[in-house]
This record gives sequence, structure tokens and C-alpha cells, in this order.
Amino acid sequence: METPVQIESIRTQGGGLGEKEPEQVRPVAFQVRDLSIWYGAKQAVANASLDIRRNQVTAIIGPSGCGKSTFLRCLNRMHELVPNTRVEGRILFEGTDLYGPSVDPVTIRRRIGMVFQKSNPFPTMSIQENVVVGLRLNGVRNRKILDEQTEKALRMAALWDEVKDDLRKPGMSLSGGQQQRLCIARAVAVEPEVLLMDEPASALDPIATMKVEGLIDDLKEKYTIVIVTHNMQQAGRVSDQTAFFYMGSLIEMGDTTQIFTNPREKRTEDYITGRFG
Repeated sequence: METPVQIESIRTQGGGLGEKEPEQVRPVAFQVRDLSIWYGAKQAVANASLDIRRNQVTAIIGPSGCGKSTFLRCLNRMHELVPNTRVEGRILFEGTDLYGPSVDPVTIRRRIGMVFQKSNPFPTMSIQENVVVGLRLNGVRNRKILDEQTEKALRMAALWDEVKDDLRKPGMSLSGGQQQRLCIARAVAVEPEVLLMDEPASALDPIATMKVEGLIDDLKEKYTIVIVTHNMQQAGRVSDQTAFFYMGSLIEMGDTTQIFTNPREKRTEDYITGRFG
């Protein structure tokens, strides 16, 4: 396929696709096979099959309403909180069927954390209480452990130096970008294995977005990360693998460099170059 100039521009403009070093093939964290999802009679995802590898960032791209967020939420069974949902197919996480009869969804959501599009600190809680609320729900009461986990999580979220003297202030007193990093700290405080991120920087200014993107790059050393984004430059900057969804179907998945510079499918090329979406 002849690659249009517009695709190449995503690599070179606005901090787009970087020159990533080749790396060894990572083990598979998620094996998704023939996944279909319905909300009542409406099918949101149809027969999606893909592998998501450990300690990489996988970007999910596609136009609004194409099933990206629904797919993401199925990876930790968050979609079950919406009435009348139905799933067919299989999702294996580290070899375990996420939808097996003996699998506890609460345990799954601890192992596979979620960061939402809109930052959502608990308004009546301090910065520290926002960080450790998940630990408290899991029965941790030891003050020393809570203090240690607060600092550890806030450092991982690149927020500690900004808030270490204000831990008793309300979480809502922080700026929008800080609130989103606080929510990331809350997610990592319970020590999950995976972080799911649903457009985590869409409501942020460019400086805050840059901080979140840098944080994502740091966190993949410890976590498997799956991010939904509408921002093509962002997908190019942060991800190792990219999956393109359109009208509920997985059209193409591959290395981010290949998807953005030499897509196999015409629909992928059209979306990346702005011909639709």
C-alpha cells in the first residue's frame, strides 16, 4: 500500500510517533478470542480477537461509538455494572478465563485497575484518603502501611513532590491534571497487574497531558497498560501496539509503527489520515 504523506506527518509533527528501540517479544497478558458484546439488543463489539502483551502499552483507536470503551471495560468486567449487558467469546488473563464461573469480578477489578476519562477524586476525602481508599476497602488499617503506600503510589504517579506537604487537603483542591494523576495513584496503590485507561488525558491541557503521557511510559515497566484514545499523536507517542476498531469490529492490530506508517487496511489508513472519524 502506498503510504500517504499525512501518515508520515503523524510521526514527525507535534511529538508524534517516536523512534522506539526494538525489544524482545513480550509474553501475552490477555488472549481475547471471538469477543462479542451486547447492550440489550444492540451489539457494541463483534467477534474481536487479539493478544495484549505484558509490560507494553496497547492503544485502542477508532471513531466515537465504535466499541473502544466497551471493549476496554470487558477486560476487567466493569461493563457488568451496566444493566442488560451480554458477552460471548473468551478473555484469558494470564491463562485464567475472566468469565469462568469461579472467578470473582471484584478480585479481577483489583488485579486490573481502571483510570477513567474524567478525573474522579472522592470529593469528601483528603489527598491521602483518596490514594488509600482501595486499601482500606481491602481491610488494610495499619497506619504505617497506609503512609508508605501513599508515598509509593504518589511517587509512581509523579505527584509526591507536588502534594507531600498537603496530604490532608481535599483531593478536589488539586488542578485537573493533578487530579487525574491522583486517580492514577489511587489505581496503583492496590498494586494491580494491569492499568486500563479510558482517554485519561482528553480533558487536560497540553502540559498536563505531557505529564500523563510521560507517566504512562514510566508505568509500563511495572504494568501492562491498555489505553483508549482519540488522539492519533498520543497513540503514536505512548503505545507499542495499536488496535483500530470501527463499527464494533477490530479492523487491524499491529506494532504502532506499522499501523501508523504502513497500515494493511484501507479503513485504517483513512481513519489515521482524517478521511473519516
